[in-house]
Amino acid sequence: MKKTLSYSHLVLIHAAIALAIFVVPFLSKIYGLLVPVLGLLFIVRNKNKNNEVLLVVAYLVGVEVFLRMTGGNFNNEYVKFLVIFFMLIGMIYSNFSINASVYLVFLLLLIPGILVTTVSENLNTDIRKALVFNLSGPLCLAIASIYMYKRRILFSNLQNVLIVMGLPIITTITYLFLYNPSVRDVVTGTQSNFETSGGFGPNQVSTILGLGIFIFFSQFALSSKSKKEIVLNSILLIFVSYRAIATFSRGGVITGVVMIICLLFLLYYLSNKRGKNKVGLILLLISVLGMGIWSYTSSQTRGLIEKRYANKDAKGREKNDRLGGREAIIGADLELFLENPILGIGAGMGKDIRKESLGQSVAAHNEISRMLSEHGLFGIFGFLILFIVPFVIYINNQQHLYFFSFFLFWLLTINHAAMRIAAPAFVYALTLLSVQVKIPEKTSNNLK
Repeated sequence: MKKTLSYSHLVLIHAAIALAIFVVPFLSKIYGLLVPVLGLLFIVRNKNKNNEVLLVVAYLVGVEVFLRMTGGNFNNEYVKFLVIFFMLIGMIYSNFSINASVYLVFLLLLIPGILVTTVSENLNTDIRKALVFNLSGPLCLAIASIYMYKRRILFSNLQNVLIVMGLPIITTITYLFLYNPSVRDVVTGTQSNFETSGGFGPNQVSTILGLGIFIFFSQFALSSKSKKEIVLNSILLIFVSYRAIATFSRGGVITGVVMIICLLFLLYYLSNKRGKNKVGLILLLISVLGMGIWSYTSSQTRGLIEKRYANKDAKGREKNDRLGGREAIIGADLELFLENPILGIGAGMGKDIRKESLGQSVAAHNEISRMLSEHGLFGIFGFLILFIVPFVIYINNQQHLYFFSFFLFWLLTINHAAMRIAAPAFVYALTLLSVQVKIPEKTSNNLK
């Protein structure tokens, strides 16, 4: 991936994968099997000497939405369980820090909520399914965090992790163009659009494309070593941004933009005068690019995208809620927490219990409010661990240029899309890496 030609070939290969699966949909199942099989062989052959696990898991995280979109996953939690499996393999080869046991404490805090669920008399709830659906995300986050806790990695290798995560996102946007070549023909309102999202959930598609916006921006700004790479990453950034906006799901796009702003601010703050000028030029270029993408998208949607972000319907009328009904779900969760402040209502029980206040069974889109209602006081303690630990590590880890961007991706994503996909769990864990920009005298895969 260090050579322009190799990177270009990888981009073309992943675009070709989308074309092949679009023509022969069954190939998605084969793709979904090949990725973990080849990934396991890659790790075993190298014995994880250079954190190969991170590359394999990054690829799985990047490809998850595409597999779910095309039926290549074998169940909704397929990639999350693969992430857990590979992280455990990584620990077998490369051990882990004893201090990472704080995330075992986080998992222990989930147990009371599980016990409440298991003794529940709610016959309308499939307990096993509810527990798996709601706890696979936190479990994935905890296991990934244990592996990555203060694990040394060079910044250049972290860039490779982002590239690997971005490659299957190229497959996703290529497939979206094939599935829906003309956005103009399918956009009729301001609601999230399944047609422009490949027939899959716009919220999840927007989330992974928003992450893609940041990935290709970071490659454009920090890793493009030639004019060809600058052009290629610019094109990828344009395409992924356009298709992300076209989903009409705002969360992922806003998150991607916030991540970019955060990175630019940090780069500006840390740079000398010459560096500040370069950051200013990048900001100018990205602003012009952004306005161009927005203007084109607006023309393709006949101005409806502007109404969407202004929280208006197709006729220009202000909508009553600003978060697509999420306010009502959060409000219901807070009421449930106040009624059950210690143990909560039980892990996974919120969906059916909300029916009493909302009139229908609705899954939580906000992981914080879900932890409050379903785990009570133990949920609060659990979230405090997740919030505080990365900042404690960052105090002595300030070469981690992506720290704030990664942390904000996790925090913003769990507030609009919960932990439906593995991306927020994995990106959160990346904040815990001990990143070194310069090559130290002795590099190793050992932990601090």
